[in-house]
Amino acid sequence: MSEGASCLFINLIKPLKRESINSDMCVFCVLRVLSGRVPSGLRLHPDKQHLIYPLGCTVILRSISDDKQEFLHGHTNNVCCLSVSRSGTYIASGQINFLGFKTTVFIWDYAQRSVYAELVLHKAKVESLAFSPNDKYLVSLGGQDDDSIVVWNIETKQAICGSTATSHVARHCLVVQYSNTDDNVFVSAGSGTLRVWELDVANRKIRPTECKLGKLQRNIKCVEISNDDQFLFCGTTSGDILKVNLRTGLLSDFGPVKAKHSLGVSVLRVMESGDLLVGSGSGVLTLCSKTNFKMLQSIQLEKGVTSITIKDTGQQFFVGTEAGLIYRMSSDDFKAEVVFTSHTSAVKDVVMPFGTSELFATCSDDDIRLWHIDKPKELLRIPVPNMTCNALDFMIDGHSLISAWNDCKIRAFGPETGRLMFTINDAHKMGVTAIAGTRDCKRIVSGGGDGQVRVWELLPHCHRLVEIMKEHKATVSSLKIKSNDKECVTASVDGTCIVWDLERFVGLQRMIANTVFRAMCYHPEEHQIITSGTDRKIAYWDVYDGSIIRELEGSQSGAINAMHITKDGGYFVTGGDDRVVRVWSYMEGVVTHVGIAQGGSITSMKICSNNRILVTTSADGAIMQWKFPHPPSS
Repeated sequence: MSEGASCLFINLIKPLKRESINSDMCVFCVLRVLSGRVPSGLRLHPDKQHLIYPLGCTVILRSISDDKQEFLHGHTNNVCCLSVSRSGTYIASGQINFLGFKTTVFIWDYAQRSVYAELVLHKAKVESLAFSPNDKYLVSLGGQDDDSIVVWNIETKQAICGSTATSHVARHCLVVQYSNTDDNVFVSAGSGTLRVWELDVANRKIRPTECKLGKLQRNIKCVEISNDDQFLFCGTTSGDILKVNLRTGLLSDFGPVKAKHSLGVSVLRVMESGDLLVGSGSGVLTLCSKTNFKMLQSIQLEKGVTSITIKDTGQQFFVGTEAGLIYRMSSDDFKAEVVFTSHTSAVKDVVMPFGTSELFATCSDDDIRLWHIDKPKELLRIPVPNMTCNALDFMIDGHSLISAWNDCKIRAFGPETGRLMFTINDAHKMGVTAIAGTRDCKRIVSGGGDGQVRVWELLPHCHRLVEIMKEHKATVSSLKIKSNDKECVTASVDGTCIVWDLERFVGLQRMIANTVFRAMCYHPEEHQIITSGTDRKIAYWDVYDGSIIRELEGSQSGAINAMHITKDGGYFVTGGDDRVVRVWSYMEGVVTHVGIAQGGSITSMKICSNNRILVTTSADGAIMQWKFPHPPSS
């Protein structure tokens, strides 16, 4: 990723009541690059200059040449399908919604980067979308609870007609694909169904023809139509490919017979030569012959292949996988180059080393990753399979990165090599949920799902438990240590914050609120703390007597899950379930800047020590870097 990647979103600033909002806050880099669970979610725009993919509730346009990113906002829930018109004029995206509620299809004007139309008919989920070859129509497929196909007139933004997608309740349609030459013909396929549909605009009807597969019983996951519209190629869960005559609906061929694709064929693309690029659920990408489906070349990628998009004349192409990776490949040598990488699930925490603004670390399911700020790329990955890291902290000497895990262990790694330095087993009975190291690097304080706070002493070749402090009744969600290492503050989902004496190991003050505390920060002068939680309030507390000093309305909707304060204490930032980043003046208690780009609930955030960069993470796996709007005070 280039350090010049930027995206100003002046038009996306949405002020709250009584807030004075400036419009110069911007996000310049997103490290979450692909929602790997969206089938064919990675698309190449016909201009061959932009990759298009969903990220939570957002659709991202990414320039291939300089990595600049632009964001299309409008969806209220996760985007689950995507299509780009043949001319490139339009992008269509559909979302998931709650069962029983209607869901929306957005048609975006690519040139204006704005909403062209909102189409609402399907319930719960939009399964698949496809544009007609001349951009006249859009066909949309509802999910299993909807089971309907609707054809839309793009010019009038109205539905022309619709029909149930399948003929039997036990069948389920998964994908629609339009003809390459005829605006009146499209195909639907899925579990036990393969149909060719003909659109009769004059009578506002669509008429299906069932394809005849003989004795074959297949569940189809993906469909690709040859450039001349002669054949359908269908990828199945059985790992073979069906070749069906589009005009007659008769099975022409199928294969491979023996060396089938493991875990099913998840995506197909027809090359310029007519050969097929085939992606499987096992992560194997194969180039297959157009005549007998013989495997000509293959390569193993990380996790299942979900997207293939072809560039140029078919020689170069991009591949997306369930691991959130995007590979660049060529049919000449069939070698894979990783161009973008990211977490694949919710990012739990982000931390920066003391006194530096060059690196940061994030944690999620299965791994910890280190990133470089100026040229954002993954420097190191520390995998711990089948485990979730809940919290991180750099020891101040920079020699170790300590981490809290859901398997009840504390693990420390070398930040340069990723080598495991030590493990504290059975640190907390219900998992370790919060962690911090003292400034003298001699102790670790941890909080757990059992509500306990434990102090550990680090010895040259071992560690020992110093004390257990029990007052919280539920999970410890946040933990901060005072700069003199003599006190710490813990926040819990039981609605209490407790100031602890780390010399006598007793509670000094208790702060109680009618909320589930999610985040907490010391003011740099350490005489006050600020807290946030599910009540959407930001509270200022006096550390010495536990009294509340001020309470602010922090959000109009959703819990506030994360906060951080600048080194000089002049400003702090908050973020939560409303996916909005807010910058606050600490003394005035007002919002100075608002940023909207996150596609999922914000889970953590950190301001670098020189106030240049703000890093935020979210539940959709995204890591975003923002240009912080306030320089440090002199």
